[in-house]
Amino acid sequence: MEWAKVVPDGYAVMSQLERYGRKTVEPGLLHLIKIRASILNGCAFCLDMHTAEALADGDHQRRLFAVAAWRESTLFDERERAAFALTDALTRLGEDGVGDEVWAAARKHWSEEEVANLVLAIGIINVWNRISVAARRATPPL
Repeated sequence: MEWAKVVPDGYAVMSQLERYGRKTVEPGLLHLIKIRASILNGCAFCLDMHTAEALADGDHQRRLFAVAAWRESTLFDERERAAFALTDALTRLGEDGVGDEVWAAARKHWSEEEVANLVLAIGIINVWNRISVAARRATPPL
């Protein structure tokens, strides 16, 4: 299904949300958030797109490979780890919501407004993942 053609107004709203996320979260961190959520959601299309963008913006391939095992990797700083923990908690949102330790770690690195923008960015990629998985969007050929 080509969402932009089937529901152009809805797609336009998603695109507007995407522009907001790109405007309010620094690009390198946004790439990592999108990659992590796409891994958790099994969205190969989004994973392909966001790793390519991160590489083009100068991130190292070893770091991108390590996103899947960020807790065990030494390639991420404390701030990136806080973003991954928030991404994991929001993407896998359980009955208890987001734990106090996750919020505390995020607030240690970002203002209230910045955390709110991170939460929006995480929500946006989760919606894109669900749209792409539902539509069975294929990764482009090599």
